[in-house]
This record gives sequence, structure tokens and C-alpha cells, in this order.
Amino acid sequence: MLYLVHMVVRIPDTVPAEEAARIKAAEKEYSQSLQRSGKWPSIWRVVGEYANYSVFDVESNDELHTLLSQLPLFPYMDISVTPLARHPSAI
Repeated sequence: MLYLVHMVVRIPDTVPAEEAARIKAAEKEYSQSLQRSGKWPSIWRVVGEYANYSVFDVESNDELHTLLSQLPLFPYMDISVTPLARHPSAI
């Protein structure tokens, strides 16, 4: 199942810079492991924002929820999910 996921990151100013850097490094490691596994085949930065649009290829809603909730930045994200289906005009 394919999902388009929009993630907007908002780390509060109250999070110390060293802690934010640690969380971002963990996020990069985890997200790249999902990309290598094929679960996260595409990620696109939104220009001028701390945000991205990503495509996830997973077996179920529950699997997507688990993967997203394990993101180290998850507590600081606003996430919207759109399930995708193949368009009948696609070639």
C-alpha cells in the first residue's frame, strides 16, 4: 500500500541545541534505514520549510503508524497521511 505523508517539524526553542542535534542524527539514521529497506522509497524537501513529502510503501495502516511513531522527531511533527491508489490513466 502506498501513502503520501506530509511531515512538518516544529522543534520547540526549549529543546537544548545538543538534544535537538542528537534527535536529528537519530532521525537521519532511522529514516535512511527505512529508505534502504524499501519502506520509504521517496522523500522530498519542501523549499523554505522544515517539512517534507514522502512516499511510504507498507503492508497496512498499522505498519505505517508504527514506522511513523518510531521516528525520533515524531513528538515534534505535524503529520498528514493520504492513501494512494493507482490512477486508471497511468501508463
